[in-house]
Amino acid sequence: MAIALEQRADTIRLMTVPWEKIPIFAGLKSAGLEFLTSRALEVNAPSGKIIINENEPGNKMFIIRSGEVRVWKGKRDGTQVELNRLRSGDFFGEMCILETLPRVAYVETVTDSAFSTLSAINFYQLYQNMPDQYGILLLNIARDLSRRLRKCDEVFAATH
Repeated sequence: MAIALEQRADTIRLMTVPWEKIPIFAGLKSAGLEFLTSRALEVNAPSGKIIINENEPGNKMFIIRSGEVRVWKGKRDGTQVELNRLRSGDFFGEMCILETLPRVAYVETVTDSAFSTLSAINFYQLYQNMPDQYGILLLNIARDLSRRLRKCDEVFAATH
């Protein structure tokens, strides 16, 4: 299981990247942003901490407010394959919001980092209360996932 991290509900004013500047929140009305920010938790982690373990269950996604993480998978021989580096304004852990399957990779901090987290319940509450805002948020997540898949395809094609 991932290391327990410091969590607080007083997140918004202390964060580095304003929510409205984060691409997955583009197009949301202020009421939608306020709905999410009021439910988000702050998580702080020092450099070198595992935030997510591969194959563990999950029910929240992380928005990087400051810092950097690396996403990697463990190989059978014990080595690691780095899949991506993510920085302020990026997010991870969204796959467990979209489907109820175990985490697919490790996520480890490269620098001291601050995150906001949103749970699957927060997404469901947004859907119940503001379905139009929920739709915009899911579309933005899908766009970002598509960009990541395209980048992965290009890297794979270039190395094989």
